[in-house]
Amino acid sequence: MAPGVARRARQRVRILPLAGARSRSAEDWWWDRLAPSGSGYHLLQSDSMLLVLPGPGPARPRAQRRAASRTQRLRLHGARAAVAKAKPRTAPAPAPAPQQEPDPGWGDRIPLEILLQIFGLLVAADGPIPFLGRAARVCRRWHEAASQPALWHTLTLSPPLAGRPAKSGTKTEKKLLASLEWLMPSRFSQLQRLTLIHWKSQVHPVLKLVSESCPRLTFLKLSDCHGVTPDTLIMLAKACPQLHSLDIQHSMVESTAVVSFLEEAGPRMRKLWLTYSSQTTAILGALLGSCCPQLQLLEPGPRSQVLRLLNLMWLPKPSGRAMTPGPGFPRLEELCLASSTCNFVSNEVLDRLLHGSPHLRLLDLRGCARITPAGLHDLPCQELEQLHLGLYGISDRLTLAKEGSLLLTQKWCHTLQELDLSGQGFSEKDLEQALAAFSGTPGGSHLALCSLNLRGTRVTPSTVSSVISSCPGLLYLNLESCRCLRRGLKRAYRGPEEVQWCLQQLLTSLPPPS
Repeated sequence: MAPGVARRARQRVRILPLAGARSRSAEDWWWDRLAPSGSGYHLLQSDSMLLVLPGPGPARPRAQRRAASRTQRLRLHGARAAVAKAKPRTAPAPAPAPQQEPDPGWGDRIPLEILLQIFGLLVAADGPIPFLGRAARVCRRWHEAASQPALWHTLTLSPPLAGRPAKSGTKTEKKLLASLEWLMPSRFSQLQRLTLIHWKSQVHPVLKLVSESCPRLTFLKLSDCHGVTPDTLIMLAKACPQLHSLDIQHSMVESTAVVSFLEEAGPRMRKLWLTYSSQTTAILGALLGSCCPQLQLLEPGPRSQVLRLLNLMWLPKPSGRAMTPGPGFPRLEELCLASSTCNFVSNEVLDRLLHGSPHLRLLDLRGCARITPAGLHDLPCQELEQLHLGLYGISDRLTLAKEGSLLLTQKWCHTLQELDLSGQGFSEKDLEQALAAFSGTPGGSHLALCSLNLRGTRVTPSTVSSVISSCPGLLYLNLESCRCLRRGLKRAYRGPEEVQWCLQQLLTSLPPPS
């Protein structure tokens, strides 16, 4: 080798780093660079340098280098494995469980019979609207269940009423009527109770649909409805053979329409609600003419259980010929003719109403100053439990009966539970004889009297103490404004303790027997 070439080779060798720190690719690069194949030189690795020597090198020098490098890598890997073994192993974290999403088809798997029972409970609590309309949009199975006519047995229909003008109200009713034209045949075939509220112009078309599609209708209520004609009610009475209850309170219905309806459906009518007007007399005349033998309730009737005619201005027309009385109300249990003003209800009127009512339990005639004890005594009811004859604020300008109260207590002393004689003009002697009927049996164990109102009467202390002693079940006693009692006792007593206190006060104030 020339001296210049050897010197340059030695300079290159001096600046070479350690071979052990080289990667395999770097060693190959230096090998090809310093001692290429066929050049007549070879590399010799010593402790701190690489020597480029002339002549052929040892056999397979590259394979040996590769083996040494592989050994070094294995040693390094073993050291790392030892360090890893020295560290405690932690269990791998469990994979998070996938969240179960709701089954979108659970509603379709509920049997139809179960859905009907569930929907029936909800409808019974809150009505079919709006629940059934919303449930029908859940899925096909719910739509099928919500469409069953058996769930649509009670319905209330009312157009929106938020300050609507007349024209827009009519348009709204027509839109609702258009919906009812397809709802009635498909949903309401088993409708039993229908309430119409605030219908002003489309009552007749709606009731026509009802008569065509709802043969099982039993109850109809018209509240604040206009335009109800006789033809409408007659059509409904003929098409609905099970209709037995009609409520037309607060609606503009002519008396001729009601009378025509009662003539058609009267034999099966049980309940009738009316609002008193100048036309009520004609309706009552039809009822007294025995057109409704099954009536159980009449509120403004012959199976009638409740008859309320509050503030009734009864103006009977005189008849030139004798009238044959009808059967009346054979099942009537309650009659209320109470009035806050003077009325014309007399013994004759009362007899026409009650001549066929042997089962009467309650009779409220407050304000009926023309009713006399003799007229009450002739009534056919034998087990009257509540009798109210109080006169409130109208007795000063009337001539009241001073005798006859004994006729009342003798007839019903064993059944009366409540007796109201407030404001009546019976004398002290008459009241003493009447109330003595409650002390006919020693101890009074069989007497049911629990409420006695003697407000404003001439009852005496001895009479009151006798009644309290004879009626141990007395819970209410009103002695307000009783002119024969001393001050401090003229008040209402509620409860057995107060009633007994009143008795003690009366006994201490009574003069000793001579």
